[in-house]
Amino acid sequence: MNLKKYLITDPNLYGSNIQEFKTNLEKTLEMYDVDFICFRDKTSENYKELIKQFVNTCRKYKIENIFLNTYISEAKKYNVGIHLTSSQFEDIKKCKEQNLKVIVSCHTQEDINLAKKYCADFITYSPIFESPGKSNFKGIQNLTKTVNANLDIKIFALGGIITQKHIKQILETKCFGFASIRYFDLNKKLT
Repeated sequence: MNLKKYLITDPNLYGSNIQEFKTNLEKTLEMYDVDFICFRDKTSENYKELIKQFVNTCRKYKIENIFLNTYISEAKKYNVGIHLTSSQFEDIKKCKEQNLKVIVSCHTQEDINLAKKYCADFITYSPIFESPGKSNFKGIQNLTKTVNANLDIKIFALGGIITQKHIKQILETKCFGFASIRYFDLNKKLT
């Protein structure tokens, strides 16, 4: 099985200056092969300009699965997918009615049930490994159980995924893919 790779941006790694963001994103896309990509920036005031640069750069690199985190109107404007937070389940239906692909963040089986009820296309399930600012990581055994109990939705493992050992463990769970910010960090290319 081919584990899908989902890169999530972070202003701490990519910057919020348009040129710096573009340069860092291009370097990352040249260094890593990604299947899905998400713009995630909840702090920069110039997020609309950054989103435009993000979408243009991703299209230049022929990435088909482009997502924006929480910015529904911008996702519709650029005809890309949306990655909703675990507090936005009620927005899934609205996004699907607008023909947007939807990924939603899930942390419990109850979250997953809601994602399926509202017909999300994908979910992230997190945190799998220890991650800064996150508690109660799930671990590989829990991920395996969750994947096996939810074969009717595509699950990305998320949280603390930074090494090849992590990737290998996730691959063994038969998970659809993995999502990460730090795995794709330019400053620590992993082999």
